[in-house]
Amino acid sequence: MKKISHCLSFALFALIFLVEPSFSAESKVGAETQYIFNTLLFLICGFLVMFMAPGFAMLESGMVSSKSVASIATKNIGLFAIAGIMFWLGGYNLAYGIPEGGYIGSFVPWSDGSKLETGYSDGSDWFFQMVFCATTVSIVSGALAERIKIWPFFIFAAILAGIIYPIQMGWQWGGGWLAAAGFSDFAGSTLVHATGAAAALAGAIILGPRLGRFATKSDKPMPGFANSSIPLATVGVFILWFGWFGFNGGSQLALGTVDDATAIAKIFINTNLAACGGVIANALITRFLTGKTDVIMMLNGCLGGLVAITAEPLAPTPGVAIIIGAIGGALVVLGCKLLIKAKIDDVVGAIPVHGFAGIWGTLAVPLTNADTNFGAQFLGVISILVFVFAVSLIIWKIMALTFGIRISKEAEQKGTDVAEIGVTAYAIRD
Repeated sequence: MKKISHCLSFALFALIFLVEPSFSAESKVGAETQYIFNTLLFLICGFLVMFMAPGFAMLESGMVSSKSVASIATKNIGLFAIAGIMFWLGGYNLAYGIPEGGYIGSFVPWSDGSKLETGYSDGSDWFFQMVFCATTVSIVSGALAERIKIWPFFIFAAILAGIIYPIQMGWQWGGGWLAAAGFSDFAGSTLVHATGAAAALAGAIILGPRLGRFATKSDKPMPGFANSSIPLATVGVFILWFGWFGFNGGSQLALGTVDDATAIAKIFINTNLAACGGVIANALITRFLTGKTDVIMMLNGCLGGLVAITAEPLAPTPGVAIIIGAIGGALVVLGCKLLIKAKIDDVVGAIPVHGFAGIWGTLAVPLTNADTNFGAQFLGVISILVFVFAVSLIIWKIMALTFGIRISKEAEQKGTDVAEIGVTAYAIRD
């Protein structure tokens, strides 16, 4: 028994003092395990981002008048389907088929060439990138609500998802010329959010405001533009907040090491705190400016904070993340007022939320990431926004001059649900 006891003691000693150091020194798991974890990260975070689609649908449905809710539902389910097909048909390879330092890839369908050396399955990457594309198109939907024809919107959604978005996306994430210039956008404050805002702004200018929207000098909407459901809009924002953890966390692009896992946890924290900063900032600002605590501005402040932190959610400290988010929220308030002064009708506040906050977040990256610089960030923002806005403006104008993009005055008075969809969302109207 003593011999057996001594042998067991020696074996335990060897396990603790000899074997354990070899595990400690191992910083990575095997290649196949990394492949599995990285693929799982893309798939899980991808369906979290997909869950933002009902978030957008709920937010927009709650923010429009009750006579336009069914059309919002139609646009959101339609655009997601269109984005999926167009990104498979050619969008992915326009972005990722780009030569190093180049400008555009090739418009050919996606195909699966998965191999262990890549570090993840090609299919998981396609799915993750596709839901980002759909998010960009979703931003346009709410801004142009209540007066746009459904099929011209679908046509533009196809062009945005299949051509415009992939081209500028490839300039950075596909290793194109902006990546070579040092531009950095971790998860898409500009590449996704400001891009969607620029396309929406072009459409809003060509489309014009809703009838009677600026009939008074008041900043408040006319009674006919009352929001259909603030609770529904609030649930939509919470869903978007939830989905944003996939948006930013998945953009770490790897979960095969301890460092990656730690980074993703920090990204989650900073993403959450930036949203909190945007909410509180706008609660305080609206209370100070108007004497009331504006729930709509709090909701959009949350989104503004999330958009702002998206360009760099890893490098900031938690305290700095709150400040970045708070400034993003404040810019939403300012942006909404500027649009009203310019008589540009943005039904849900998409342009200030995704545009103003997205630009701020991208330009703020060098404040926390020493590997970037303000010159490259400014170049990236200007190049992308000018390209997207100009191309979108041309497309909207061509459609307006040919088959038209706006419903008639009579149809607008009846509501887009009756005029365009034939299905009403609610039995009781405003």
